[in-house]
Amino acid sequence: MINTSAFQGKKAAYFTLGCKLNFSETSTFGQALQQLGVQTAAKGEHADLVLVNTCSVTEVADHKCRQAIHRMIRNHPGAFVVVTGCYAQLEPQTIGRIEGVDLVLGANEKANLIQFLSDAWTADRGETIVKAVEKTRDITTFAPSCSRGNRTRYFLKVQDGCNYFCTYCTIPFARGFSRNPSISSLVAQAEEAASEGGKEIVITGVNIGDFGRTTNESFLDLVKALDQVQGISRFRISSLEPDLLSDELIDYCAHSRAFMPHFHIPLQSGSDEVLQLMHRRYDTALFAHKIALIKQKMPDAFIGVDVMVGTRGETPEYFEACYDFLNSLDVTQLHVFPYSERPGTAALRIPYVVSDQEKKLRSHRLLQLSDQKTEAFYARHIGQTAEVLFEKAPRGRAMHGFTRNYIRVELPPSEARAEYDNQLLTVRLGQFNHDKSALMAHFTQP
Repeated sequence: MINTSAFQGKKAAYFTLGCKLNFSETSTFGQALQQLGVQTAAKGEHADLVLVNTCSVTEVADHKCRQAIHRMIRNHPGAFVVVTGCYAQLEPQTIGRIEGVDLVLGANEKANLIQFLSDAWTADRGETIVKAVEKTRDITTFAPSCSRGNRTRYFLKVQDGCNYFCTYCTIPFARGFSRNPSISSLVAQAEEAASEGGKEIVITGVNIGDFGRTTNESFLDLVKALDQVQGISRFRISSLEPDLLSDELIDYCAHSRAFMPHFHIPLQSGSDEVLQLMHRRYDTALFAHKIALIKQKMPDAFIGVDVMVGTRGETPEYFEACYDFLNSLDVTQLHVFPYSERPGTAALRIPYVVSDQEKKLRSHRLLQLSDQKTEAFYARHIGQTAEVLFEKAPRGRAMHGFTRNYIRVELPPSEARAEYDNQLLTVRLGQFNHDKSALMAHFTQP
């Protein structure tokens, strides 16, 4: 039973590292605490409770997590400190030894974070409480999340965990096997977001195309059901494995009411030999087919692609093949990640190692290619009219929003209005802004 009186009048500070899924989960934790009477501490204000939601996708991420935990402890002396997330699942004892940490919750336990927190916070504070199951197969809980946070769009968690076990990756060990809630429960969450005034929802998860393992449903079934939710004008699919991006799904999105012409597809390598070393479940021919079909059905679609450089086994010849393949694709943006060695992964058995200097050079080349592709994509839309969902800008920044196909748009200060926040408005797309990160926009009518 939760001791609600212990939470009344308290203030909490939150720090999140990693993916959109983590940010969505932190926001959900914050909403649950708010309902118990916990207020979010303002910047510079001392918090009674600190929650750090961690990531462990790379060695650098692990380091950043430790830094963040120490910094939050320093900034909020005496606060009750809770650490959860992927790094907490993989290295719970390491975190538990950090002086000032009170509670460590792994992937299976964070679904009951409020109950664990209530029990620990009201007890006499002594040794750090560490709760994390040791085996991947024992991670079975699903923590629902549909949250807005401080953004206009909502993030709906539809799936968690992964069964793929790619050779470079620790996510299955950190989040467990693939699992999901029912379509009916997710539709209900989307309807609630609509009732709160939400207009756009991003579908998130670890491997969302694998949706349905728990409930004998399919991701396409989910998409079709969400497309019927009245009040939500836009749905975006955060990331979808190419082997799970069916031709039927592409065709449905091309004709749907609310699913946007916007795809994010992890490639990881444009070399078939490296894909085999990674134990990915597709080849470049399949990937190229998916890109071509999207562009055939939705010529103006935005397509983002994840690429990992410098993985074990990526010889110079394999990297050049990757570069040439990406250069040949009609995609919009590359999300480039240098490979990071993870203890316990099968990739460590691959003998060929790429130096850090070479990783940086390869990353730079792909980022330059990405900039060229993104700029060309934006330039093709200059002069067109587009519907933009505007969102409140941080202080000192231009009001901005995104078109249906994810072009970032900025309004000049003379045309920006506070009431435009969370509004769908039609504008004419103008020239690039000062750093070419957006197109300037003007209203087509006074």
